[in-house]
Amino acid sequence: MSIWTKFWVVIISWIVWHMPKPIKVAWARALGWLWFDGFRLRRMTILKNLTIAFPDWSKEKRYQVARESMAELCMNLPEFLSLHQMSADYVEKEVIFEGLEHFHRAREEKKGVLLLSMHMGNGDMGVSVMSLKGLPIHLISKKFKNKFLNALWFGVRESKGTKFIDPHGAKTAFEILAALKKNEAVIFVVDQFMGRPYGIETHFFGRKTGTAYGLALFAIKTGAPVLPVYTYRDQDLKTHLVIEPPIPLESNADRDLQILTMTEKYNLKIEEIIRRSPQHWMWVHRRWKRWE
Repeated sequence: MSIWTKFWVVIISWIVWHMPKPIKVAWARALGWLWFDGFRLRRMTILKNLTIAFPDWSKEKRYQVARESMAELCMNLPEFLSLHQMSADYVEKEVIFEGLEHFHRAREEKKGVLLLSMHMGNGDMGVSVMSLKGLPIHLISKKFKNKFLNALWFGVRESKGTKFIDPHGAKTAFEILAALKKNEAVIFVVDQFMGRPYGIETHFFGRKTGTAYGLALFAIKTGAPVLPVYTYRDQDLKTHLVIEPPIPLESNADRDLQILTMTEKYNLKIEEIIRRSPQHWMWVHRRWKRWE
């Protein structure tokens, strides 16, 4: 991160950090309204996705959850802009951890930890919170083409201790295996559409789509436990970092079938989590692109 970028990050972060919560909420709701009702950006995509996932819902219910989802998504902006101010002391006092014992128990196996994540709540907040908590985290994340945005997005999170792995780099597999060998954790975000060659045909909410199979591949190869992880906000805007128990690895002599079975299993777990709090998931993504 350049000096000027860091300068503006510090200034903006300080301002947003000290904003009263009602102003942040009003900001997020206004941005969400502009997105969904004003400019109507991907409005039909959001509604179509909700129809696929919840075909029994009424039109009014879909619109309600769509608007709530956009407000939650837009709340990520002020939270991200204030991340620079967040400290380990703040995390200890203000962040609620659910299931942290599952992570520590998984590390006792000495195989590293694979984390199944999704666009639930605020992922940037989630990785920063885990890093400030002292959890050794590596996030698989692609970079922006814009150098300024790239420096900002990665620089802020790196300042909290998060490490990154390029999803399709020449050394990606070696970096993942090296992290696991050191008994550290690698986060795979697998709730978005992924076509060939990195994805396989699967199902999500009962409809065919493409899903990245890398998590299943490394789980089978290393035997490292796979734990779901995600965040959500409560009514007081406090962040909850949730780590669920490991997903059992199913054995199969056919490696391709085993990868498919486990990837489908991960999708089912993500579905289960989304169904509990659909307003916290990012419905704006084109999850059900045509598989070719």
